Amino acid sequence: MPRRSLLIKVWTRRLVLGLTLFFSLISLLYLLECTPRPDNDPLLLGIPGKQYGKEYYQALLQEQEEHYLTRAASLKRQITQLKQELQEMSEKLKNVQEKKGPSQTLGGAPSSKENLPNDLLEFLHSQIDKAEVSMGARVPSEYAVVPFESFTLNKVYQLEMGLTRHPEEKVVRKDRRDDFAEAIEAGLEVLNNPEEEDANAEDNDDDEEDVNRMQKQTYTENDFVEGYYRTERDKGTLYELFYKKEFLDEFQHVTLFRPFGPLMKVKSEVIDISHQVINIIVPLSGRTEAFAQFMQNFREVCIQQDRHVYLTVVYFGQEGLEEVRKILDLTASETNFHNYTLVSLADEFSRGRGLDMGARTWDKGEVLMFFCDVDIYISPEFLNSCRVNTELGKKVFYPVVFSLYNPVIVYASMDGSPTIEQQLVHKKDSGFWRDFGFGMTCQYRSDFLTIGGFDLDVKGWGGEDVHLYRRYLHSDLIVVRTPVSSLFHLWHEKHCADELTPEQYRMCIQSKAMNEASQAHLGMLVFREEIEAHLHKQAYRTDSDIPD
Repeated sequence: MPRRSLLIKVWTRRLVLGLTLFFSLISLLYLLECTPRPDNDPLLLGIPGKQYGKEYYQALLQEQEEHYLTRAASLKRQITQLKQELQEMSEKLKNVQEKKGPSQTLGGAPSSKENLPNDLLEFLHSQIDKAEVSMGARVPSEYAVVPFESFTLNKVYQLEMGLTRHPEEKVVRKDRRDDFAEAIEAGLEVLNNPEEEDANAEDNDDDEEDVNRMQKQTYTENDFVEGYYRTERDKGTLYELFYKKEFLDEFQHVTLFRPFGPLMKVKSEVIDISHQVINIIVPLSGRTEAFAQFMQNFREVCIQQDRHVYLTVVYFGQEGLEEVRKILDLTASETNFHNYTLVSLADEFSRGRGLDMGARTWDKGEVLMFFCDVDIYISPEFLNSCRVNTELGKKVFYPVVFSLYNPVIVYASMDGSPTIEQQLVHKKDSGFWRDFGFGMTCQYRSDFLTIGGFDLDVKGWGGEDVHLYRRYLHSDLIVVRTPVSSLFHLWHEKHCADELTPEQYRMCIQSKAMNEASQAHLGMLVFREEIEAHLHKQAYRTDSDIPD
């Protein structure tokens, strides 16, 4: 038995070896016969040493050209076939939407499992409904909100950075770059082909005017201003895209949705900003130097460039009131700007009460309000972002401000601190996205009053903005929360008063610590003595190595 078993093993090994050699030979022959010849193959160029005439090479070129023409014709036929199939699928979807009627185009339960296209369409539209597109979804707290991230043609502004990413980055990742490019191109297709409106558009006079207006202009990617996107893992990705011609006082707004599939158009609209006034409300107590700096920025941006703004200053106390009044009067006399109101209150400073008073003081009908602080630096682009992202009865805008660090620490290696304009950069060592702050917001006066305004029981610093934000999260209004590159919070020294409640004092100290410097700069300060000791040792070693 052992001898027989040994023979079986030997014959098995020989059989396996033989089969291996046989298949290797077959593979070699296949490669020799089927591998495409390289461009410098001698068979294409002729036998070495033999002279060929012009006719030979012309025939060779003609043969290659016929080969490529045949290949090109085949690809064109395939492209044409794919276009026809795509057109047929589009027509089927359009017919299904028309049968459903305008009132059901954005949702509804599946009607039949036997009709797969209908079921698919119902599912896609149900995903759109869940994604907070047409109305707000009630959120339990600010921690459950999925914020947008903003992007332009070349840059993306992101809240989630970790240790390697930056607040402002070029779109390096290919998948993200292709995603943005496809969304922008799809938005242009919607704007430049308004006759292909789907069943989501309502058939009324306003929409006909919008379509006629869009037909007069052809938009390109150079007209793309900015976009917002957010991805919810159980729904898909929502895109809010804005386009604008330089000579027009209107924005084209296109909303797209990708429910983990092809991009779907949700809506497109024209936003006229030509006569939309923003009432900028600033609560203040003391800090007259900061107010003078704020008014310089207000003069350059709001008065000289935008010109459709109103300023309401609510001042607490008497100390510094006359100086504030003189600053406003000087601005009015030098710029002929008289669209402002100074409200004086004798009470203790309360930011919530100041903003609430500023909103209720307005008596000229409906108005878009921007709740602001004296340390905010406004860029011209932000005012339009405030206008296009706020809609009466539907949307409120909560921009995430880029907060600058202490310039004394950031620019310690320089001879002096740069100007404010030179500090306005989105870098990891110069500032951070203030994603825990909800004080800067754009909303209509009626929506503010309907929601109940601020909690006036909150005194002193902090807390009032979070209460108002939560009220909107619990309502049916859409809350647009996204980083905005055109709004900066300038550094200023914070003083946390002893009169604050423990919760307010904790928030104040936390804010004060985060405002000082980046983690890298704070680390350098913490280990300053260790670094100086190391430099001292290095200098000593260098001196000792120098020969006498």
